[in-house]
Amino acid sequence: MVFHDDDLAGRDGEGMGITETSGVVWETDTETVTSAEVLQSGETVPRLGELLESIPSAVGVNIELKNPGSTSLRFGEKLSGEALDAQKAVWRPFIDRVVDIVSTHDHEILFSSFYEAALAVVAEQSTASVAPILWESVDDGVAIAEAYDADAIHPPVAMIRNTPFFDHGRFGETDLVRTAQRHGWDVNVWTVESWYQADRLLDAGVNGLIADYSTVLPK
Repeated sequence: MVFHDDDLAGRDGEGMGITETSGVVWETDTETVTSAEVLQSGETVPRLGELLESIPSAVGVNIELKNPGSTSLRFGEKLSGEALDAQKAVWRPFIDRVVDIVSTHDHEILFSSFYEAALAVVAEQSTASVAPILWESVDDGVAIAEAYDADAIHPPVAMIRNTPFFDHGRFGETDLVRTAQRHGWDVNVWTVESWYQADRLLDAGVNGLIADYSTVLPK
């Protein structure tokens, strides 16, 4: 299923009106999920293969791997040894299916995730590019990117130094853009909410903007 939030009604089931159906996606039967209308648009929640078929093959696609249905998965952390192996075992059946679907299409694919184990399994099963999504720890994000030969990193807006949005209290002297440039990683920032944010972030040297609306950039 291609859907951002845990619950069909909105983030954490808070009734934001993404669809008029409620229920946790991974606990809800396929027919109910794929018949849920999105934002009263007449369109329903698609499956991954259907979505890829609708996108020209020349357009790259960022597939964010969400939790496939486990409360045990570790979020935004660098893992190792038995802890990492255990997490990979949870992810593997889900990612096997995703990789199989992607392999039948010609798009350039970037797999991103908050979960290290998801990227670790992708690296085992595919030659596709990967990108860790950073959360609270810059060091963990950089370590994950290094471990899996990432092509990009996806930090939050507040991690980007030399902008009005940088959270010095949380991220200290971090200069993540410069770090990424030394490693050859693209920096794609989430979630950009306005043209003002977009302009300041681009001035700071980021490569891409993750936003709900394309209109954050002037035409």
